[in-house]
Amino acid sequence: MVMGASGSKLEKALGDQFPEGERYFGLENFGNTCYCNSVLQVSQSKKKTGVIAPKRFVQRVKKQNELFRSYMHQDAHEFLNFLLNELVDILEKESSAAKDSPQSSSPEKVPNGPVQPLANGVRKEPPVTLVHKNFQGILTNETRCLRCETVTARDETFFDLSVDIEQNSSITSCLKNFCSTETLNAEDKFFCDKCCSLQEAQKRMKIKKAPHILVIHLKRFKYIEQLGRYKKLSYRVVFPMELKLSTSDDVDTEYSLFAVVVHVGSGPNHGHYVSLVKSHNHWLFFDDENVEMVEESTLQTFFGSSHEYSGNTDHGYILFYEGLGGKS
Repeated sequence: MVMGASGSKLEKALGDQFPEGERYFGLENFGNTCYCNSVLQVSQSKKKTGVIAPKRFVQRVKKQNELFRSYMHQDAHEFLNFLLNELVDILEKESSAAKDSPQSSSPEKVPNGPVQPLANGVRKEPPVTLVHKNFQGILTNETRCLRCETVTARDETFFDLSVDIEQNSSITSCLKNFCSTETLNAEDKFFCDKCCSLQEAQKRMKIKKAPHILVIHLKRFKYIEQLGRYKKLSYRVVFPMELKLSTSDDVDTEYSLFAVVVHVGSGPNHGHYVSLVKSHNHWLFFDDENVEMVEESTLQTFFGSSHEYSGNTDHGYILFYEGLGGKS
């Protein structure tokens, strides 16, 4: 149902199941901007019915990053990473200005988490923003030399986890594979500082600190060498409503699914994005300016396809889980 002209239909469907005065926006599409709309729907403030035209926001995004300037199909995961890192930059600058401290050069960017530059040989601790409090976790990249048994460990921050997927699997098995041990040999040997040479090694990732909001990106687009291009993997990957994540020190964090960004289409260079968001124990389906209530069971239709050539092209792409230890 379209919000605005027929917004009363959705209000009638919502009935008294939601707090009085709380309503839901659809977002207008400005030519292949569904990648942006689907992510914004996960985080937007919902106060009334209607359709918002985020034209100025989209213009600002295109000005800040040339990647999003064309009308070609864009990637929602790339936009999410861009959005979170830009928010970190803005909030850090505001924090520095509030403290009336001298402005330094922009923080050096690494995938997801920023690293602050050295000042007089001492690493300056960056301010902790709302993005860090909600989305940031810590991974430990651990490598063991198979010759001298020396273990090299390096911590790195993350705002989301990108996991490989397999046919007829689950998010639990994907996370298990993400943390599995990988052998580095042949052309991938590891340079061991103690041995001062390239050596075979075992590498694994451990989750050291779980974030409050766990974002899981399913790597549905894979480069196929034989085809010389990327291909979408329509694999069926079951994502549960409740998830338990264990850290390297055996601390379990329980999560509840509250949003899903779905890629609609058979290939990586074309298609559409929609999102499903949970609010007050009810699920809402957002497709640009269209919004409707759906049953929780509807999410199962976005697990993926058990067969490669299935007609279903609507697949879960980014999952958002909130820790049950507290609300953000």
